Amino acid sequence: MTWGSWGKNLSTAEIDKLIHHCLNVGITTFDHADIYGGYTNEAMFGAAFANSGVSRENLQLITKCGIQYVCDAREAKIGHYQYNKEYIIESVHQSLKNLKTDYIDFLLLHRPSPLMHPLEISEAIYQLKSQGKIIDFGVSNFTPSQIQMIETVVPVAGNQVEFSLTQNTVMYDGTLDDCITNKRMAMAWSSLGSYFKETNEQTKRIKDSLNQLTKKYNATEDQLLLAWVLKHPANVHPVVGTATPERIAASVNALDIKLELEDWFVLLKASQGHPVP
Repeated sequence: MTWGSWGKNLSTAEIDKLIHHCLNVGITTFDHADIYGGYTNEAMFGAAFANSGVSRENLQLITKCGIQYVCDAREAKIGHYQYNKEYIIESVHQSLKNLKTDYIDFLLLHRPSPLMHPLEISEAIYQLKSQGKIIDFGVSNFTPSQIQMIETVVPVAGNQVEFSLTQNTVMYDGTLDDCITNKRMAMAWSSLGSYFKETNEQTKRIKDSLNQLTKKYNATEDQLLLAWVLKHPANVHPVVGTATPERIAASVNALDIKLELEDWFVLLKASQGHPVP
């Protein structure tokens, strides 16, 4: 999301270089959505990927559809969601064209719509799968009950949700429980939360705790924030949002940090502002 006009606005050559950098440090999955950059990021990435010399089998592409975003690229008068069969199929075909690929590894419905109907969705997904256009199907920002409704007609392989030390309601509302129970892949967007974006009582408490733990674990603040997410038993896959090569490389090292149980709760206490009940 941050590679294009909503962030660093990287050139084709810079995206090409960053793709290779990610692969070199062991990151092979790239998370997209049709709306990123006002419907421009996929094509920017696709142009770079086409010239990169990288084999398609060496990376995985995630993309999302369903949000009608008000911008110059669309005629929508108001932001809304659309999940009829024809629209889902059309969105995937456009993403395939933009990304310069024959298939999407993981297609996600971006946000739930009050008007979505599971049969419409399933017909689109089964058609796309049978044609080899998508490999796996999942959702993003869905509640367990919404997933249960979709799964009456089509399996849901994953759920990408907001999850971080500063925003962790999915630990308590059944979302991550659902992922564990149903062996559903859990992905976390905004996995560093508001820690580097806001200065408030919560982030101040977290900073005080991190100051002690960075020394103990010989790690940076962002690595410890990722390690906190990674310790959850749902086996959460953080989406790393930075476009800075050094921070991308450093994030991989979070996999080697094994937070001790009490240290994990030290950070939770700092986030909540009170001891666990």
